[in-house]
Amino acid sequence: MTQTFSIKILSIALLLFCSLSSHAQNEKAEADLREIMKKLDVVGLSVAVVKKSEIIYTHSFGVKDINTKAPLTDSDIFRIASISKSFSATSIMQLIEAGKLSLNDDISDLVGFKVRNPKFPDQVITLKMMLSHTSSINDSQGYFTLDVINPAKNKDWEKCYNDYAPGAGYQYCNLNFNMVGTVVEKSSGERFDNYVKNHILSKLGLYGGYNVDSLDASRFVTLHEYDAKAKTFKPSPAAYISRREEIRNYTMGYSTPIFSPTGGMKISANDLAKYMSMHMNMGKFKGIRIISKKSAKLMQTKIADEEGYALALTNLDDLILGKKMVGHTGSAYGLYSAMFFHPKEKFGFVVITNGSNPAYTNGINDVLRAGVNSLYENFIK
Repeated sequence: MTQTFSIKILSIALLLFCSLSSHAQNEKAEADLREIMKKLDVVGLSVAVVKKSEIIYTHSFGVKDINTKAPLTDSDIFRIASISKSFSATSIMQLIEAGKLSLNDDISDLVGFKVRNPKFPDQVITLKMMLSHTSSINDSQGYFTLDVINPAKNKDWEKCYNDYAPGAGYQYCNLNFNMVGTVVEKSSGERFDNYVKNHILSKLGLYGGYNVDSLDASRFVTLHEYDAKAKTFKPSPAAYISRREEIRNYTMGYSTPIFSPTGGMKISANDLAKYMSMHMNMGKFKGIRIISKKSAKLMQTKIADEEGYALALTNLDDLILGKKMVGHTGSAYGLYSAMFFHPKEKFGFVVITNGSNPAYTNGINDVLRAGVNSLYENFIK
């Protein structure tokens, strides 16, 4: 037997061993995830695992819709809720790099009407404060239209502000990011949904977007609210309601909340994992740079120290024991989503469910926590 032939035999044997090991690893992971789904009453679950710059595992479990019983697939897309905020912030960082904005800009100048906490009228509320939820603004008046905080439109606009000074405290606020979306429009000249598609999604080769009417509705994953008393699930059609009529009467730089920059991105777990990889690799994925290393670092650096919140990304040290993870969660209409990565060790996870028993542990949905830890144990540790 020649040396070359022996090497070929060994190579084939090694490939076969790796294939069998990978298959066994996948089977173990999938058994664990199915057990989690059973325990926590999960309708459907899509997951993805990233290591270095590669997606090493994706899979979908359960059903896409409890009525049709259609199986959930990797190509199906979810409204991912608040993970959407990071797309808005990424857009802002691009515009800062283009010299059109600064994190220290007065939000009043950017949106075109007065945005001032009436208890601290001389203190500027900056774009940075909006992106980090330290603006002192709240959602008490709602957040689906800018009218709620516009003094010319709402007599109760003062209720949109907390008692502490801008920059002096933290409160998670969806209105912050619907206003951020408006800033993207005013500074870029592009409608918000188009900007994100043209400058982030298309560049990375991802299918998704904020505009329901521009997407294939057959790929939408039905979201299901859980009724704890009846222990049943109810579909939430409002998650994908058409905005065609509102778009027909659209006002650039003001109507932006109809796309929900704060929570309206629709995307698959697999494509979200690619987007996450871009942030994990400091603004670059597969040779395509979306934002600079400096911008990526800024988005991941804590501003609200106690809460761990940065710029549309948060820092958690209790999601995986002993690991400091960066990312975001989302919850709306019965959906729960998580996108978290380790910026130094270069691994990350996406976990999305379209309905579950909404139990929480230390502020994180139990399905997301259990799912992330299962994937870590089976594919990374």
